[in-house]
Amino acid sequence: MQKIENLRWSVLLLLLTLNFGCDQISKRIVRNEISDYESISVIKDRFTLTKVENTGAFLSLGDNMPYIFRLIILTGLPLLFLVYGLYFLFAKRNLTITMQIALCFLIGGGIGNLYDRIVHGSVTDFMHMDFYLFQTGVFNFADISIMIGIGILIFQSFRNNRFEQKMD
Repeated sequence: MQKIENLRWSVLLLLLTLNFGCDQISKRIVRNEISDYESISVIKDRFTLTKVENTGAFLSLGDNMPYIFRLIILTGLPLLFLVYGLYFLFAKRNLTITMQIALCFLIGGGIGNLYDRIVHGSVTDFMHMDFYLFQTGVFNFADISIMIGIGILIFQSFRNNRFEQKMD
């Protein structure tokens, strides 16, 4: 039983590290190779790389808040949630594999953005997509990880609801 628990911890740590690592490696490359607001077309102006340092939250929300509020809301609260998320992930042995994977994506991405905010004072965003009818804000791999985690949780929720409805 201990070997299974050790394997579980190892896999969870690997997933967390991969999410954080891919995010940080990509951001380091962007910080070193792309100038602020420089735009590089990757796929015919539909997918571009544009380096932006975001001191706010999602889509720069809160960017104009006083520093102390940004510190509390954008650093302190996420830190508390991430610490609790890590505790929950490793302490709860009865979580489904799907839930564990989703939490690894959410926490790994969250740690990536929080690390930027603490070490660099802002989060480096650099990807932008234009789908003709709508376009995204500028985002990074941590944001992708977070969205994948949310997507997995939503999918799992729908799947569980369908199963419960069949049982009724």
